[in-house]
Amino acid sequence: MAKPKAPTASNVLSELPEAMTSELFEGAITQKLSDGKALFRAGDVGDGCYRIKSGLVKVVVASQFGEERIISLLGPHAIVGELSMIDGGPRSASVVAISDCSLLFVSRDKFEKYAETHPEITSYLVRTLAKRLRQADDALAASTFLSVRARLARALLNLVEYVGQENDGSIELRQKISQGDLAAMAGVARENVSRTMSDWRTRNIVTRSSDYYCIIDRAALAREMEASS
Repeated sequence: MAKPKAPTASNVLSELPEAMTSELFEGAITQKLSDGKALFRAGDVGDGCYRIKSGLVKVVVASQFGEERIISLLGPHAIVGELSMIDGGPRSASVVAISDCSLLFVSRDKFEKYAETHPEITSYLVRTLAKRLRQADDALAASTFLSVRARLARALLNLVEYVGQENDGSIELRQKISQGDLAAMAGVARENVSRTMSDWRTRNIVTRSSDYYCIIDRAALAREMEASS
């Protein structure tokens, strides 16, 4: 299996051309979603799909014991809920806002009518799903082969692509990310997050202030990700 790497934001953006996306979502209903609220839950009826105008959501799967794993993050321009548009099945995962979001909604009926006259939309969505499957494979490889510290470093570097802002050589993650979310992204226990972050603060690699994490030494964090033990 290929060596796990930190995914980039481009891995999760929709493959739909802007002209096609604009036409599909023309006149679509705008929905607001507050931080912490679920857009839909795994098992819900797939009644339509969404395009994110602003904000950030997490795609979450849960075990029978209630343990959650964040399998991806989706930001502006991404299409959400497209799998149900392709196979007609229920939602395969839960989608929850981690910041206030604005989304456009298109019903299944409108999507199917559009697809009848624009069959190429299916191939674009399949390519998007293929990219996300590759991302899921990489996440599986990370959880199998990388150490706890490497997985946590990978999760932080992933967040840089979405909410990172340069500030005098450091990178602020301008989004309130909880230790629980970091644990769910990395697939590790929350206490391991606390222990590792404490060590990184001591070594001045990652700090936290005003509810935001700040990556002081990105190169050092990348080296942590490369470590396999």
